[in-house]
Amino acid sequence: MTTETVLGDGNLPAEPNSFVGRERDLAELARLLGDVRALTLCGPGGIGKTRLALRLACEVVPGFPDGAWLVELADTQDPSLVTRRVATALGVWEEPDRPLAETVTEALRPRRLLLILDTCEHVVDAIAGLVHQLLAGCPALRVIATSREPLRIRGETVWRVPPLALPAAVGALAVGELAQHEAIRLFAERAAAVRPGFALDSGNSGAVLRLCRTLDGMPLAIELAAARVGALSVEQIAARLGDRFQLLASGDRTAPPRQQTLRAAVDWSYELLTEPEQVLLRRLAVFSGWNLEMAEQVCAVDAIPQDRVLDLLAALIDKSLVTLDGEVDGNARYRLLDTIRDYAADRLNASGEGLGMRMRHRDYMLRTVEDIVERGFVRGDPPWLERVAMYHRVAVVERANFLAALASSLEHRDAEQGLRLCSALRTPWVAYGDVTEGIVWFDRFLGLDGDVPPVFRARALSMRADLAFEQQDYATAAECAQAGLDLCRRTGSPGATGALRVLAVVALRAGHHQDALAKIDSGIEAARADCDEWNEGLALAVRATIIARQGRLREAQRVYEDALDVLRGNNGWGVAQTLYGLGGLARARGDHDAALAHFRNALALYRDVDARPEIARCLAGIGWVALAQGDLELARSSLTESLELSLAIGQRLAVARGLDAFAMIAVASGDPGRAVRLEGAARALREAVGHMPSALARANLDDLLESARRQLGPSAAEALFAEGAAMSAREAVRLARGSDGGELPGDAARLAVPLQVAVPLSPGGSSTLTPREREIASLIARGLSNRGIADELVISPATAARHVANIFTKLGFSSRAQVAAWAAQREPRHPN
Repeated sequence: MTTETVLGDGNLPAEPNSFVGRERDLAELARLLGDVRALTLCGPGGIGKTRLALRLACEVVPGFPDGAWLVELADTQDPSLVTRRVATALGVWEEPDRPLAETVTEALRPRRLLLILDTCEHVVDAIAGLVHQLLAGCPALRVIATSREPLRIRGETVWRVPPLALPAAVGALAVGELAQHEAIRLFAERAAAVRPGFALDSGNSGAVLRLCRTLDGMPLAIELAAARVGALSVEQIAARLGDRFQLLASGDRTAPPRQQTLRAAVDWSYELLTEPEQVLLRRLAVFSGWNLEMAEQVCAVDAIPQDRVLDLLAALIDKSLVTLDGEVDGNARYRLLDTIRDYAADRLNASGEGLGMRMRHRDYMLRTVEDIVERGFVRGDPPWLERVAMYHRVAVVERANFLAALASSLEHRDAEQGLRLCSALRTPWVAYGDVTEGIVWFDRFLGLDGDVPPVFRARALSMRADLAFEQQDYATAAECAQAGLDLCRRTGSPGATGALRVLAVVALRAGHHQDALAKIDSGIEAARADCDEWNEGLALAVRATIIARQGRLREAQRVYEDALDVLRGNNGWGVAQTLYGLGGLARARGDHDAALAHFRNALALYRDVDARPEIARCLAGIGWVALAQGDLELARSSLTESLELSLAIGQRLAVARGLDAFAMIAVASGDPGRAVRLEGAARALREAVGHMPSALARANLDDLLESARRQLGPSAAEALFAEGAAMSAREAVRLARGSDGGELPGDAARLAVPLQVAVPLSPGGSSTLTPREREIASLIARGLSNRGIADELVISPATAARHVANIFTKLGFSSRAQVAAWAAQREPRHPN
């Protein structure tokens, strides 16, 4: 064919089935193609680059009088044959004594044509050279390339093809809402083609969502999974995705070999890497997200020097195997899609490096968090607030990496390293409401045989006691603290102060003031012997609390001030704790102005570190003082914020106390009916957590209820009390705020946890659950995640997820909180 040849209208193939989703992507790409001449669609294998390119071409082809032409390059292994392959697809013949690229350029020069070059990564250099020449010589030519890495030519625009859209929220969604998301729609359509009559419904939607999430919204993987509905239920497919490469091992026989199985799709990308790139990719499988320093510290060994990590990482990003995942504190974060990570982990284990790399990862995470903790509780720069903020950021951002490090230690029965990790993570476990998770990990390592230096075991026992105390399990708190104290005394190890502090507070809770005082005095002596200002200050604050309980308020004031002297400039958290204690002391003395000042000062420090339970507690203190002063406006505003925050972070006891306060406000405002309903809700919440008010508080509340009964009449009061007891915590908070509906404002709406008090039984009640499901319901009530349930019962997370979904379906619930409340009504109560 010569340069005068009319090429025709194009050679786009008909689409084999419906194209699902990506409407926004297509609109954006069509706009781009009007402005740029070379558009490269980049992404990992199976992400849908080819289908997207073809659909885009079909939509824009009316703007190209000479058509859209597809050149498939997957089976072109020799780069020298690339130009010939393009010429053949276009129908351009070679001319004697003239480079074929010149002939193709001459043929296309007058044409307004769209050229699609599919699967370029294995011959990318040759493609880049050809496209550069074609664009220079053909002014009306537009090129779309699909590749796992960019062409890197002048004028190229790279578009990273994203996974199909999935719901961002974790909570349950209605079937109609789920069906609006691309990944869900793709699975449903392809499954219906395999099994006529298949449709998304309330029975299978949860499993479809889990399946699509597990497969990262990757179209090829979703289509391969949908092909399995001819032999398996959706629940079975989702449960078996732990070995996704085995399950998704067969597909369309007419597809290119690299697209017939999930493993083949990833194998294709892996085999195109250089050896150092392969080594780094498989080593990165140990991370659950990372930054450059982490990769350099963990992965740079043997075949990869540290100064090469950045270049290799950049190459893996270019080749669509590593994903850039935003920034944290000015550092870029990276991650692997789960499918790529599973594949890389298989390759890592096969290489024989798996154990060594997991231990390097574990040791790095341990060094990181211990270094932060060591600097967090001493005087010096940077300021304490910056240090604690860094600690919390690291704990949150690297949570999955810390859990992986703990799992590695447990797998190799390394009790010492495991206990050191647990001890370093104790504070974020408490701060972020993961106390149950912390207890599980501490107990696993404390139960291992093996030599652990006394200093680490004693510290771990003391911190395990702290966690037990947080859950009001005072017997376990005392047992662990005493074991830690005995070990310190027997071996001469430091760290007795923490154990003695827990023992003192447990004794105080039991009303044994003299015993509590003796223990905390011993703790203060131990802290001074260890030159431990942090623990000395906290112990002094506990001593002040004990003395105040004995009625010695002036002495308590002096001891609190001593605690402030020790803690000030050392650790703002301890200062805030002490100021809160001073506020409570001033409130007990009736010095309302001093109480407000202390609570407000403590509140400012707590807000600095986003300590939400303590923020709520300080706000409640301000509200109670305002209530005592008759300042209902301040009382309402402070108690409302406290109540909403307590609801948002799931603190049911704090919610109950807030409802008590609003019941009193309702009485003061002349609304006894609201007061009785609120007190009914508060009483039900207290019963749900097994914590009743003190004798004095109970007497005050009983007086309130008696006053309301006199105004309303006994029958009406009892009916309203029962109505309140049947409310959810969210409904009670709305009632307290004076509204009958609507969402909570701001962050409280985003974070609010639906804490059900009275949960209606589904028709079958508990008899509908199997024994295993009842066991899992009790674990949900303990606050365990699906991963935690799997670890507890030695089953796969997918199996745990399937059981949880079955429980939701059988009981007709939509949240774990409902299941927890249901289980709590049927199990013997434990301290919470």
